[in-house]
Amino acid sequence: MRNADIAMYHAKRSGRAEIKLYTADLNENAHARLNMSNLLRKAITDRELYMEYQPQIDLGSGKIIGAEALMRWCRHDGTLISPAEFIPVAESNGLIKELGEWGLRQSCQELRRWHDAGYGHLRMSVNISVPQLHSAGFVEATHGVINEFQLPPQQLELEITESLLMQHSKTNLRILRDLSEFGIRLSIDDFGTGYSSLAYLQDFPVNILKIDLSFVRNMGTEHGNAIPSAIIAMAHSLHLKVVAEGIESAVQENILKSLGCDFAQGFYYSRAVPGKDLLEMCDTGISQITRES
Repeated sequence: MRNADIAMYHAKRSGRAEIKLYTADLNENAHARLNMSNLLRKAITDRELYMEYQPQIDLGSGKIIGAEALMRWCRHDGTLISPAEFIPVAESNGLIKELGEWGLRQSCQELRRWHDAGYGHLRMSVNISVPQLHSAGFVEATHGVINEFQLPPQQLELEITESLLMQHSKTNLRILRDLSEFGIRLSIDDFGTGYSSLAYLQDFPVNILKIDLSFVRNMGTEHGNAIPSAIIAMAHSLHLKVVAEGIESAVQENILKSLGCDFAQGFYYSRAVPGKDLLEMCDTGISQITRES
């Protein structure tokens, strides 16, 4: 019965309406997820989690206009755990609400430091998962954090996944409208990968589209510019701004400039860094030395 339950769990994770036969690998995977879940709970208690910030660049001026907040986990023994490993576990075991609230608070506190240091133009982009968005009191808690740190709401940007557009429910629309009416900016992350209806962009109060790095990676090849060009043109016709993710070369940057893309981020400019390092970059500019490192 236990083995059958494990198989059923994996069938549900595969999208339901699936048949999964139990194998030893499934059991090992289940134990690995349970172990990760226990370690994650301990990480929260032991304060092993921290935030880093990847600069976002205005392609017109070349200046830093803000950053995307990214959660990191470094165990006390120095082992780094990828967000790709622990975020799905947090979503499945219910910890994502606690992690999300902590990450949002840390990011807003850091943004307050930046503004107090004289960089009031900087904005903060924070990823919000669907379970977190649907958690009780999310809108009120977000308002509370902004008011606590006395931040201009428009300087906070919440990134939601494109899959949320596919769930065109009254609840989702109400939550996003409540956030938007408060002044918070909303962006669609990894746009172009979720097969959402483009008509939904007219219904949801979205401000920014983020071009997925899979499209950026193909730029410069035959037909590789077609999708980024179409996304940028469509976004601008809807009066939306566009951020391109995953920039790794000057070639990609130049193509995006020629297409009229507004903002960009990626290793070409900088990896995610501590908050104080980002302010140093604002002073010195994104140098070629930074890009090569």
